[in-house]
Amino acid sequence: MNKGKLLIFSAPSGSGKSTIVQWLMQEHPELRLYFSISATSRAPRGTEQNGVEYFFLSPEEFRQKIQNDEFLEYEEVYQDRFYGTLKAQVERQLEAGQNVVFDVDVKGGVNIKKFYGERALSLFIQPPSVEELRRRLVGRATDTPEAIENRLAKAEYEMTFAPQFDHIVVNDKLDEAKAQTLQLVEDFFKAVDK
Repeated sequence: MNKGKLLIFSAPSGSGKSTIVQWLMQEHPELRLYFSISATSRAPRGTEQNGVEYFFLSPEEFRQKIQNDEFLEYEEVYQDRFYGTLKAQVERQLEAGQNVVFDVDVKGGVNIKKFYGERALSLFIQPPSVEELRRRLVGRATDTPEAIENRLAKAEYEMTFAPQFDHIVVNDKLDEAKAQTLQLVEDFFKAVDK
């Protein structure tokens, strides 16, 4: 059985990255895409199960794994609230022939790409402009004006990472961005299989 491949998606909030990734996973089962299962130090919510949505670790367990260099990438979002990607879990998924999808922040995306090099395809989903991103975030009506300004400032910073990705997909028209993403993924899979 062929080992799986790695797809890294990063983007500023509001770029449409999650919409594109969900579409790829639902509409293209032939790609055999599976999310990497992250680890977190937060408690399970609702019906979440260990090893399904996340691996739930205590903050102490998480710190121990950081010390042991067991993460591809991790972040402490708030004090004692960690999220990260375990190397061993990704390897298990690849060995099972799964093509592993990472939906991560820009720093995580850059780190995973550095670790896997040519074995991974990294895609940066970018809004056509900061003004368009502002329009989308306002249109969502889920954030306060202050939260929107914070997201836009963060987005401008995150967009400086775009050149470190293999490809930039500008999501101006969603259907075109989906088609371009699918083409990049298919081309990458063909090239890796040669």
